[in-house]
Amino acid sequence: MKLNRLLCLLAVPVLLNACGFHLQSKPDFPLEMQRTRLEVQDPYSQFARRLETHLEQNGVNVVTSLPDAAVLEVPLNAARKEIQSIGDNARVREFLLRHTVQFRLLARDGTELIPLQTIEQSRVYSFNEQDILAAEREDEFLRNDLADSLARMVVRRLGTYGK
Repeated sequence: MKLNRLLCLLAVPVLLNACGFHLQSKPDFPLEMQRTRLEVQDPYSQFARRLETHLEQNGVNVVTSLPDAAVLEVPLNAARKEIQSIGDNARVREFLLRHTVQFRLLARDGTELIPLQTIEQSRVYSFNEQDILAAEREDEFLRNDLADSLARMVVRRLGTYGK
């Protein structure tokens, strides 16, 4: 019995390694990003706050006014809500939340290190007119989730250019 349990415990890491699974390591940012200034279209948005937090958690010193810092430009940070479907009573049944971000990285001297890139994510949620407060909470939760997810994606993309 103990031998079977031991064999199962030893087999799990071997199988995980064989399938290519590995823990995500810290991003390898370009050297120029040691000190980075953020220029975000809406600096007080949930996305801007999450992006700054994720960069700092991964070792980037985010500064506000140093002239000799790299610049992470985010010229587009737009979230919009669209009607996804309408019920047979001519009322909205589902909404689509779509969040789009564009970003690029400039060196201290203004040369482009990472060209302008666009990433977008969306979520669909049902709308119940009988429970408007719950629908508003779900809308807010999904907006925050999209902002966090996009901030993580930007950090991962920036980390792939350091290699």
